[in-house]
Amino acid sequence: MVPGAYATPTAVIFAIGGLFTCFAGYRLFRIVLALNGFIAGALIASHIPSQANTWTILMAMIAGGVVGALVMFFAYFVAVGLIGAGLAAMILHYIWKIIGGDPPTLLLVVVCVVGAVIALQIQRWVVAFGTSIAGSWTFLVGVMALTGNPKALIAASAPNIWVVYPIDLLPPTWWMMLAWVVLAVIGFVVQLRSTTTMGRRKAK
Repeated sequence: MVPGAYATPTAVIFAIGGLFTCFAGYRLFRIVLALNGFIAGALIASHIPSQANTWTILMAMIAGGVVGALVMFFAYFVAVGLIGAGLAAMILHYIWKIIGGDPPTLLLVVVCVVGAVIALQIQRWVVAFGTSIAGSWTFLVGVMALTGNPKALIAASAPNIWVVYPIDLLPPTWWMMLAWVVLAVIGFVVQLRSTTTMGRRKAK
């Protein structure tokens, strides 16, 4: 996990990276991929034996972050497929939350595969939608951690990488869910408009 002394810098990275991802996810997709790959790699690498000292943990996080950034930067189509699979899995989990319990593993695999295939067919929409959702949530987690929110602080210190995933923070406060949806929609619209404008300029 991230050492407690570094929870605040981590929250700042979450907030800035999330905002960047939310509003420029498609236009600067490779950079956003590298940034989020670094965050994911660092979080995964932080799960080294708990008896390790702070310096060892930080070095492992940096190494994991660099590997994650390189993988995501060069694996463009893989990343698009993962976004589609992730969105499909998130939607399925939310639906199953209403029913109760967890979705069957086979159904989850099938839904993820379908989501990945669809994502590769409509890349622009999926990338813009996926990055706006992920970016807005990451931004909110970072901001809430900076304001001292207990759950967000847990996400920032990352004792479990999955606490950053929104479903694991349910049931959150209603206003945070509302802020997430509103910010994601705004980010999605901004991305579509900016890419449309950019496409028109290229056409001229």
